Amino acid sequence: MDNTRQSNHTHQVLPPCSRREMLERLGGGFGVLGLAALLSGEQPAIAADNPLAAKRSHFPAKAKSVIFLFMHGGPSHLDTFDPKPLLQKLDGQKLPPSLQNLQLQFTDAKDAPIMAPTARFERYGQSGIEVSELFSNVAAHIDDIAVIRSCHHEAFVHSIALNMVNTGSLRVGLPSMGSWILYGLGSESRNLPSYIVMDSGPLKSGPSVYGSGFLPAIYQGTKLRSKGSPFLNLNVPPDISPEEQLDMLSALRWYNERHLETRRQNSELSARINAYELAFRMQAEAPDLVDIRKESEQTRKLYGINSDVTADFGMKCLLARRMVERGIRFIQLYSGTNENSEDWDTHGANDVNQRKMARRVDKPIAGLLADLKQRGLLDSTLVIWGGDFGRTPVTDGQLMMMAGYIGGRDHNPYGFTMWMAGGGVKGGQVIGETDELGFRAVKDAVHVHDVHATILALLGLDHTRLTYLYQGRNFRLTDTGGKNIFAQRLLRT
Repeated sequence: MDNTRQSNHTHQVLPPCSRREMLERLGGGFGVLGLAALLSGEQPAIAADNPLAAKRSHFPAKAKSVIFLFMHGGPSHLDTFDPKPLLQKLDGQKLPPSLQNLQLQFTDAKDAPIMAPTARFERYGQSGIEVSELFSNVAAHIDDIAVIRSCHHEAFVHSIALNMVNTGSLRVGLPSMGSWILYGLGSESRNLPSYIVMDSGPLKSGPSVYGSGFLPAIYQGTKLRSKGSPFLNLNVPPDISPEEQLDMLSALRWYNERHLETRRQNSELSARINAYELAFRMQAEAPDLVDIRKESEQTRKLYGINSDVTADFGMKCLLARRMVERGIRFIQLYSGTNENSEDWDTHGANDVNQRKMARRVDKPIAGLLADLKQRGLLDSTLVIWGGDFGRTPVTDGQLMMMAGYIGGRDHNPYGFTMWMAGGGVKGGQVIGETDELGFRAVKDAVHVHDVHATILALLGLDHTRLTYLYQGRNFRLTDTGGKNIFAQRLLRT
């Protein structure tokens, strides 16, 4: 698919005219169609040179939208979705020789003692899948969830692991999964961004994990703030009329396009032009998106918005559902931030911190699954849960203990859990296994590239065909790997 075309339309400084005439003359970008639609209420055909125009999938899709619930810092699979009874028997003992040579971030695997989780696991649903008490609310929906217990990748450090899970690469600066999906499928939302990110503060990787990399900048994620006005600089100053704003937009577009004519390879300029016009259209729809006053008290309770513990992530989840209703393609919600150790990175007091973080998200995630299902949206919405990596079955190493961290777990990319629900996924099943101690994936191992291939397949995209020519090479989200056989297994029969 070719996304390198640029608009050949030219524009002139316009004489005074009516607002409708101004809209009609604004120019060749698809923004004029959206602006005119605001007045007419019609559904205009999207211009052929619009890089965000909806595109056909490679084959029929199961999912239309994705909500990625990202547990920033690396949740412990051993305390949440991957029960290991042997850890109770071996608590305090050393690892078997076969595991003592594993490379870890802060821990010498030869010396660190095994640490059993304190969380109880119970069987839930007709499928009888075991889930920890930390996610008892999510567990009530286990028959809609496919738990992948054998995920793995090669990154030990947070920033690199965040890159791998979000971009499919250990290197910084490659396109994020959301950008690849938007590039492949385009947008079904005319007046809102189609790739939205909601975090709780700075990430260990920085914003590159929702960037567009070498793809045109129009495909990068749009961040919503969790506090204050979600969209910055969206409201028009009260002393500027709509007509005056259109005058400014028209003149600004004319100058921007003259500037772009000699810089056709700079996708950031094209993205900026489109962003101005999208911002104009957002002024009508974005306030309604984030206005939850019409949501019932029952819905607020479902997401935990009325509780201080769950209000933040509950609001994110509720907004995600409202975004899906408005055709937004890819939504990523982060739990945790790099500030003040408020995330899932539990090098110390693992039990206390995993419980604290789980309390913040368990009810909101369960509410999201229930709400999507009762509204008939779960079948077309793929919900994904995961994080940087998992945690070790042994306590953190001497380096961390010297810094005052006791009873924690180190980073573990050798084996960890992710899960998927909705979007055509067959729930009530477990895919893959880690070893008896939960250290390494040993059965049906699923690399992150396989996860990405699965997600793309559910969206109707062949990961080997979704490519972009850059520096003489056809790049793709799954690099040179990826097996969509897991997508086939995940699909409903």
